[in-house]
Amino acid sequence: MGLPFRIVLYAPDRSAAEAAARAAFNRIGELNDILSDYDTDSELSRLSQTAGSGQSVRLSDELWFVLERSQKLAEQTDGAFDVTVGPVVSLWRKARRENRLPDAAKLAGAKELVGYRKLRLDPKRHTAQLGVPYMRLDLGAIAKGYALDEVLKILRSRGITRALVSGGGDMAAGDPPPGKKGWRIEVAPLDMTNAPPARFILIANAGLGTSGDLFQHLEVGGKRYSHIVDPHTGLGLIDHGLVTVIARDGITADSLATAVSVLGPEKGLTLIEETKGAAAHIVRVPAGSIEASESSRFKGFYETPETDSARVGSNPQRNKFRAPKIVQTRDERAR
Repeated sequence: MGLPFRIVLYAPDRSAAEAAARAAFNRIGELNDILSDYDTDSELSRLSQTAGSGQSVRLSDELWFVLERSQKLAEQTDGAFDVTVGPVVSLWRKARRENRLPDAAKLAGAKELVGYRKLRLDPKRHTAQLGVPYMRLDLGAIAKGYALDEVLKILRSRGITRALVSGGGDMAAGDPPPGKKGWRIEVAPLDMTNAPPARFILIANAGLGTSGDLFQHLEVGGKRYSHIVDPHTGLGLIDHGLVTVIARDGITADSLATAVSVLGPEKGLTLIEETKGAAAHIVRVPAGSIEASESSRFKGFYETPETDSARVGSNPQRNKFRAPKIVQTRDERAR
């Protein structure tokens, strides 16, 4: 997955905290070996290498779960969320490194390989088949959310329920710190002088996903292209913005944040309202002016003057944890 993960947890003693953290990071390593599209030997990469062969590949429970969830959201969004976007994403990654737009002909060819219906899942056999040669799967918009959930599961199996796990700007929260109503998280503002001030939300036993071009984008000829690609057009999104989604777990929040970014505010908020327990806050700059909108449930997460909670920033560049003595923290990068 190629990104740093951080764990804050409450444990009865240092030994229990270190053992739990060690088990949690081991689990992240296992999932990286399965879900990474950077590692050419991962299970996901090996599956992509069978594209167009007619071969149905039996999947691990983890990869099956993530692909099944991905396909359900793809159906729900009519392909606005699509993990077959790998060939296009690869070209945009190269473009950001070289600071130039992707070659138009190559981009058009890559776009022909994209389409969630080209990925066929067999629910009885737990197999997958990639129907077109040179297809490539990319789980960057859902894998880290799943990994965060799995870390919480590991911690809970060891009796640790008060924890917060973060990775790449996304989070999964367990029970709140003792005596608190939730983990206090900053909804990061845009990097603009006239951006609205930061606000804080409280979450517990929920996931939080962020999606935007704040730290990953390409700017060419005065136009800014996000690292988030619209599967229908093959182009990076051009509206500068930030989406924050709260949902029942990390995998839901992570994937919905990307889907809402691609769909835009109107369709995106409709999707959020239709998703049980989900809430979203959207800030966009379509033509130089800031537009903010949010779902009906989001206001219920805002911190009130009466609340006092552990402080955490959702901005991955500004994460600061105020850790009591019984908290064990660790920061480690997935392989």
